[in-house]
Amino acid sequence: MKVLVTGGAGFVGSHLAERLLREGHEVHALDDFNDYYDPRLKRENWRLVQKTGNGRAHLHEFNFCDGWATENLFKAVKFDLVHHLAARAGVRQSLLEPKLYVDTNIHGTLNLLDCARRFGKPKFIFCSSSSVYGLNAKVPFAETDPVTAPAAPYAATKIGAEALCHAYAHLYGMEIAVARLFNVYGPRQRPDTAIRIFTGLMLADKPIQLFGDGTLRRDYTYVDDIVDGLMRIAGADLKFEIFNLGDSRTIAVNELIALIEKATGKQARVERKPPQAGDVPITFADISKSQRMLGYKPKVLIEEGVERYVRWHREELEKG
Repeated sequence: MKVLVTGGAGFVGSHLAERLLREGHEVHALDDFNDYYDPRLKRENWRLVQKTGNGRAHLHEFNFCDGWATENLFKAVKFDLVHHLAARAGVRQSLLEPKLYVDTNIHGTLNLLDCARRFGKPKFIFCSSSSVYGLNAKVPFAETDPVTAPAAPYAATKIGAEALCHAYAHLYGMEIAVARLFNVYGPRQRPDTAIRIFTGLMLADKPIQLFGDGTLRRDYTYVDDIVDGLMRIAGADLKFEIFNLGDSRTIAVNELIALIEKATGKQARVERKPPQAGDVPITFADISKSQRMLGYKPKVLIEEGVERYVRWHREELEKG
């Protein structure tokens, strides 16, 4: 198959691209290498993807909000499948730049959907977020729960993009799935994420900042399990569906710090800070639908995943 992976040089996108290439597909990555974090990190991700590609990995470097460039790409390549992972990510940054998040996550997704509609109607998989559940009081979160209480603009833009996906599936008979990802972590994860921040500071014997009392709970999901879920969605026969992809276990931030302490052999020096706006008390995936319809079954427990991540982080430090 010819597969478009938007955000293909990012954290999850690069892992997905490698998996697709290993299974023999032709991968076209779309990434603009913006400065949300150091673009050199994504350049390195793409270098690793190319090593796997054996000539079947192609990079298109522009912003998917660019209607002209996106249309020309869909005209030039007849895609069988689109994995749409590219987005402006991060809850706290969305508080500072809400318009940018709307422009990218909603208008950009609309641009991709419309190009897909006009040029071949490939299967379309949209990577959403557990953030859409917001202040949902019911746990674990199920796909049928209402998503009417987002806690930040980032979550609101993901809800808007999901709604567009449903509209296009309904109006134009497109095969579209929404994958709600829960707290993905692992090698190459973004530098603004908790596990990477905590590990880096602890290995450098520097204090970490803990916002709140450390009792917030998160459903951390290892990147390989997320990629497996996305591959299973791609292989499923569907019209429009929403799937949770999580580990379906939660861990408090204090417990996470203890796991990183064990993996690094370092004791955390914690600086307590007030809670941050936009944080939710828990993320917790009900994955029964994904298990039933996809055979999805996460394999990497958080204890093993943190050890794998710390090992990778140390190797990166040794490379300089």
